[in-house]
Amino acid sequence: MADPITKPTTPLKRAPQSRTGLTDTGVKKAADKSARTRSREFAMQALYQHLVGRNTAESIDAFTRDLAGFNKADSAHYDALLHGCIEQALALDSIILPLLDRPMNEISPVEHSVLWIGAYEFKHCLDVPYRVVINECIELAKAFGGTDGHKYVNGVLHKMAPMLREAEVSSQAR
Repeated sequence: MADPITKPTTPLKRAPQSRTGLTDTGVKKAADKSARTRSREFAMQALYQHLVGRNTAESIDAFTRDLAGFNKADSAHYDALLHGCIEQALALDSIILPLLDRPMNEISPVEHSVLWIGAYEFKHCLDVPYRVVINECIELAKAFGGTDGHKYVNGVLHKMAPMLREAEVSSQAR
């Protein structure tokens, strides 16, 4: 009888993985992203650097503008998000904090950055419908955050929208 430890084995064949609900490559194609979506992605990553590394907006901005694909982003929207969120961090946190079910230091830096973007766009980017703000932030949290971070972001932003966009939210609730 052969020793099971030294018995030669044949290589394992892996079953193909299901890609239900995804594009051919398994992710959203970069060509399909709008310039505004790209600007939010770069801004979220830049705000993450600010929250984690305490880097200045200027140094983060210089670094981010050199990243591949930045030329396809809406640089004016990126500037507004990066500089606006950092300059108004305390005001944005004062809007966000009462809507949380835990202390801010227990929120991941990714979700914190996404919530800043949502709050900033609700307040200052009135050309962006509130539902678009929520959807874009959910997509950011899905792409960069933890497993269920997008659900948390969704819940917080749905409570925030009527506070900051009362007329718009109530007009669409009818």
